[in-house]
Amino acid sequence: MSNPVACVSVIVPMLDEAAHVEALVDDLRAQDYAGELEVIVADGGSRDGSPDILREAARRAGLAVIVIPNPGRYVSPGLNACIARAKGELIVRLDCHSRYPSDYLSRCAVASAETGADNVGGVVVPTGRTPTERAVACAMDSPFGGIGWTRHAQKAGRVDTDTVTFGAFRREALRRVGGFDETLVRNQDEELNLRLRLGGGRVVLDPTIRVHYVPRGTYRALARQYCGYGFWKVTVRRKHSQRLSARSLVPLAFLTSLVALSPLAAFHPAPRWLLVAELVTYAGGAAAFAVAATRRRGESLSLFPRVAAAFPAMHLPYAVGLARGSLAACRHAPRSIDGRGDTPESAP
Repeated sequence: MSNPVACVSVIVPMLDEAAHVEALVDDLRAQDYAGELEVIVADGGSRDGSPDILREAARRAGLAVIVIPNPGRYVSPGLNACIARAKGELIVRLDCHSRYPSDYLSRCAVASAETGADNVGGVVVPTGRTPTERAVACAMDSPFGGIGWTRHAQKAGRVDTDTVTFGAFRREALRRVGGFDETLVRNQDEELNLRLRLGGGRVVLDPTIRVHYVPRGTYRALARQYCGYGFWKVTVRRKHSQRLSARSLVPLAFLTSLVALSPLAAFHPAPRWLLVAELVTYAGGAAAFAVAATRRRGESLSLFPRVAAAFPAMHLPYAVGLARGSLAACRHAPRSIDGRGDTPESAP
């Protein structure tokens, strides 16, 4: 593949990723990008030996990796610290929980050069290993699940979009808008892309660029993740005086109706039937989309109950996060919810 970018800087936030850093090194070693490559990792104080494991894996692979401290621990300050050290004209943000095809960097470089966009990115392909991870991957890869799913995935060409997961940024674009917002624990990718677009820049999705993302392996972790997405979604929108989309508000409307109807259902038949109808409709939708996603991804239908259960584990915590974020916004004091922030940020 052609090499239109002379130097690429890969930046990675890391916190307790001992189980994933060797795979990251393997993916970076396999890249077919022919230009100069530097890798900068910001460690937020890992206690599982991640930095040492990373350095040793990089040494064996013959890959130069710079590990810098991230006293702020969260993703945004770590990424900004990496950007301050980066020398590449294209800065590619990666994540330890994802896997990257060998042409990932070269495709990002080509797309950036050919489009002139401030940021380019690809399609997230959720890829699980354990049964629960595979089930969550099916749910994420469904329009009913939301995050990671995009209607542009099957398109033949590049399209302008609101946001992309991770992304490959032009250095001058990051300098122009000031990098990542360090007050955000989550949704920092979405917010940065919003600032780029508000400043007249372009964010482009190239469907030929693929990111294989390993989802959470427990429903508890999944729920916490989605609660964080909802909470920080409000903060991002409030910062830029933008309303939440109708799609973002659907989970909150669903949760609100359940909360409102449940106590009334004990005393009156009308709200009882409304509650039953709503739950049956939701369960039917979850079941239908679970079957469709399971079949499309070639999974066994034995995974169906896990996939169906993943949907409420996403939707209800996301709605709780929206509600908590809205209350915090009213108090003008957003609080930290789950500071790891190491997942796709294109929440519904």
